[in-house]
Amino acid sequence: MSDMPSPRHDALIQLISDRPQLAVEILRDLMGVELPATPLIRLEDNSFNTRTSDDFAADLVLVLGPPQSPAHAIIVEIQQDKSKDPRQLARYAAALWLLLGCDVTVLVICPDRGTAAHYAQPINSGLTGYRLQAQALGPDGIPAITDPHQAAAHPGLSAMAVMVHGRDRKVIEAFAMALAELHDEHAPKYYEYAYSMASPDIRRLMEEIMTSTAWPVYSPFAREHYGRGLEEGQTIGKAEGKAEGKAEGKAEGKAEGKAEEAARLVLLLLEARGLDVPDDTRTQIAACTNLDQLETWATRAVTAESLQDLFR
Repeated sequence: MSDMPSPRHDALIQLISDRPQLAVEILRDLMGVELPATPLIRLEDNSFNTRTSDDFAADLVLVLGPPQSPAHAIIVEIQQDKSKDPRQLARYAAALWLLLGCDVTVLVICPDRGTAAHYAQPINSGLTGYRLQAQALGPDGIPAITDPHQAAAHPGLSAMAVMVHGRDRKVIEAFAMALAELHDEHAPKYYEYAYSMASPDIRRLMEEIMTSTAWPVYSPFAREHYGRGLEEGQTIGKAEGKAEGKAEGKAEGKAEGKAEEAARLVLLLLEARGLDVPDDTRTQIAACTNLDQLETWATRAVTAESLQDLFR
């Protein structure tokens, strides 16, 4: 069976795409690979070749150093089984070396121990004298992060720790506490990545733990419960709206609070999707008090590729 993209595969790719430094930290800090000391790290086109035929398409290509003189390149491959011929990794490295003229490291991330061991073996390319040693990161190489401060310092690695060590409740608790305190532009995405990468039993534990925190999350579970909360808020608001005096004031206060929370959820979902929200649109969403409309926007924001998709 071919290695078709999966939510786990896509989440790992997006996790590193959002913060390419994560791949460098994995190689340098976890695996002891010597890499050039440079703050310049960029995403490179992952389709490359040195001639006009037979393009190669790796999962992710990162380049260290300035564009005019690259110092090192990293090919990131996500492998969940042994379906890819290891010699293809050797071809990737050789083609990128010819294209950029710098050393190349292949990082293979494997959630399965057997798959990691498979790709950790030296690869005979078929060309005399050329053997590639890929850096295979398996579950045993990903630390179980149970310290919230360490999780906050390395949220990407902490999300990966949830993927492989999430049956340990302390790992998810540290991850949840880190997200509650994390002030990072990608913070709303880390939970979604971890949820996408996790197995069903780990997801259930994540749902249980995250519902006890004040930090809003964006898994299908969270969207379901936020939607249900909006509907319940609407029903409560209508019922209490019939009451007089103090009861009416409470109902209005609850409705306003639900609307504010729903508007905040819509904006956070749009940010998590990587969409640029202009100030006038942000004001429009924040000022909306129609819970039905806000729930519709929140549902659309989950899959929206543009703001036009939200307001269609």
